[in-house]
Amino acid sequence: MGFLKRDDDTAGAPPAQDVPAAEAPHAASYEAGSLAGIPDSGRERIERMKQEVARGFFTSDLSVNEFLLVKQSGFEPLGLVLGSSIYHIGFQQAMWNQSQEMGVLTQAMYHARELAMTRMEEEADQLGADGIVGVRLDIGRYEWGADLAEFIAVGTAVKHRGGELHRAPNGRPFTSDLSGQDFSTLLRAGYRPVGLVMGNCVYHVARQGMLASLRQLGRNIEMPNFTQALYEARELAMERMQREADELQAGGIVGARIVERSHGWGSHVIEFFAIGTGVVATSAEHEIERPAMVLPLNG
Repeated sequence: MGFLKRDDDTAGAPPAQDVPAAEAPHAASYEAGSLAGIPDSGRERIERMKQEVARGFFTSDLSVNEFLLVKQSGFEPLGLVLGSSIYHIGFQQAMWNQSQEMGVLTQAMYHARELAMTRMEEEADQLGADGIVGVRLDIGRYEWGADLAEFIAVGTAVKHRGGELHRAPNGRPFTSDLSGQDFSTLLRAGYRPVGLVMGNCVYHVARQGMLASLRQLGRNIEMPNFTQALYEARELAMERMQREADELQAGGIVGARIVERSHGWGSHVIEFFAIGTGVVATSAEHEIERPAMVLPLNG
């Protein structure tokens, strides 16, 4: 079961049109105050949350430690916000002996995540939040569509208690996948998050011919075609993540990681997904607290 339908026996068929390797996919548009794409039940939930926030009630997926540290940092949790997009992943064919980016799949995976992220941010905007902490991006699969996937973004909307504006330079609520502990440490050290940045690349790794496989049989030898393909795919994902950080005017990225998944496309088609939190300095002094030794008392 998967999104990609490939025919490896049609080596003479032309590959599908790809986006240029250096061109990043386009982000979904964000509009402050918009509820486009959010169903009626979601809008009713947001209205209930507004009333709950007014009386001091909130819902969050923060752990107890995260909740207390976020409050200690001057932020109040407002509510759990989410965005969702069920996306049909288009058809793309790859030649079995050619390593190439699968541009159709790259665009689809990026755009679906951005739709989910944008709706989550718009929910946070409705609550008057400065940002969203503890963001999680998940992909769900269902039996009623092998070529469908649900992209989900979830996090806790927060607002600064002192009224300081902590939004990103583009006006959107800041987003961060840092834990509550890391978020608190970052703020105390004179930095703040401006946005969750990401880049992706879906890549087809060419298969090796039979003669080449026989020549390498029983030998210790590098596989340059595989090495170069995976290297290129990771570089494209990282370059696009860094470009997003530049667009947010971030001074750097913390917590960056590269996740590799096939999503059911087959062993030779892999998505490389780079994600991290863009940060900016809020102070010229960055004092780092000395670590303290903690002894457990539970035996």
